[in-house]
Amino acid sequence: MDYATSPPPATTFHVVAMPYPGRGHINPMMNLCKLLVLRKPESLITFVVTEEWLGYIGSDPKPDNICFKTIPNVIPTERLRAADFPGFYEAVMTKMEAPFEQLLDELEQPVTAIIGDIEVRWAISLGNRRNIPVAAFWTMSISFFSMLYHFDRLSQQGLARFDLPGISSSKMEDLKTVFNKNDQRVMQLALDCISRVPKSQYLLFTSVYELELQVTNTLRETLPFPVYTVGPSIPHLELKHRSSINNTIDNNDDPDCIQWLDLQPENSVLYISLGSFLSVSSIQMDEIAAGLSSSGVHFMWVARGEASSRLQEICGSEMGLVLPWCDQLRVLCHPSVGGFLTHCGWNSTLESAFAGVPMLTFPLFLDQDPNSNQIVEDWKIGWRVKREPGTEKFVTKQEIAQLVQSFMDLDSIEGKQMRNRTRQVRDMSRKATEEEDGSSVINLDAFISNISQNHRH
Repeated sequence: MDYATSPPPATTFHVVAMPYPGRGHINPMMNLCKLLVLRKPESLITFVVTEEWLGYIGSDPKPDNICFKTIPNVIPTERLRAADFPGFYEAVMTKMEAPFEQLLDELEQPVTAIIGDIEVRWAISLGNRRNIPVAAFWTMSISFFSMLYHFDRLSQQGLARFDLPGISSSKMEDLKTVFNKNDQRVMQLALDCISRVPKSQYLLFTSVYELELQVTNTLRETLPFPVYTVGPSIPHLELKHRSSINNTIDNNDDPDCIQWLDLQPENSVLYISLGSFLSVSSIQMDEIAAGLSSSGVHFMWVARGEASSRLQEICGSEMGLVLPWCDQLRVLCHPSVGGFLTHCGWNSTLESAFAGVPMLTFPLFLDQDPNSNQIVEDWKIGWRVKREPGTEKFVTKQEIAQLVQSFMDLDSIEGKQMRNRTRQVRDMSRKATEEEDGSSVINLDAFISNISQNHRH
């Protein structure tokens, strides 16, 4: 999407955005900020990232009234954060506050509000200390937030007596799996972050109200401040812009992967991405690759770094592509793509729902088990790759091949029902954010109006 290059405006509406330093947090925060300036063009957004992340995203196109500011990295080389994720997670919560506050002191324009990622932990107390309203921003599902928010109550009452509208006992079983699978220090820090949310002034979710209606209504009745669903916070603005100019550009300028997709039959390609941060073991990767190779299904697989060439060698080049990166939302929205083998990260889940692509779920980490449950049990727009919960049992190449063949069968009754439901979820997601009476558009306007009025008072 092309953006103008004029200087940032002088404005009385100045929002400082503080994302957690990870792609799954920075991307939805940036997408939200782009929507904010679209709805309120005279606003100024100061988007704060660590020095390393500025190197990754500093040249990405954005509106001129979104300006980057940097604070030091929390560890010397953040790309190594997977090697000690608990240590990195804790460093975000202990080392970023002081440089962020110093940056606030150096800003020329008064700050109307802070949008702070809940998982930086300190943003809410800092805003309260400086009398700046804080909108707490959650980049995972509303259901998972609610599960964590009510975790103490679950511990006291026990699973059998726990009753919360929108949160089934099976979902709370998911939470037990989450705690068993993940580092206990990480989980305790996450709960601490959640416990601070009631001291914020607003709560923003990247979700779609209609997709998590009951649990959203319960939270709105529980919390003493506005709760806004403003999602899906995905790069749909860029997608819409590309579609509007599609007839005036040479298709030869499209990436190789898009040109390859153009040659495939409708709904015939399985897109695969198992995350940009933590991923499956190399042994499991090889089993998936061998299963794909024997399935006869065309595929496009995005795999990080050195894994790409190895996987391409196992899979061969006749049935598919293995790439280090692609424009995921654009690929998912391509008519040739008929399924998504996903780790169930929330951003990927929202993108697949928006694109209307059913999901084959392979959860790995933190919120991904509950997301898988939501996709399969609640929305009924996917199947689960069968693995024993809480274990590292491998899925064999034979199991992968059989499952992929069944999942991509467009003629089966179960497949037709799933794809019909997926189209309904797609239409729901697009209406929320693309139409003036959509729930996310209405909520975003209400949030802007609310903080503008409170700032004037």
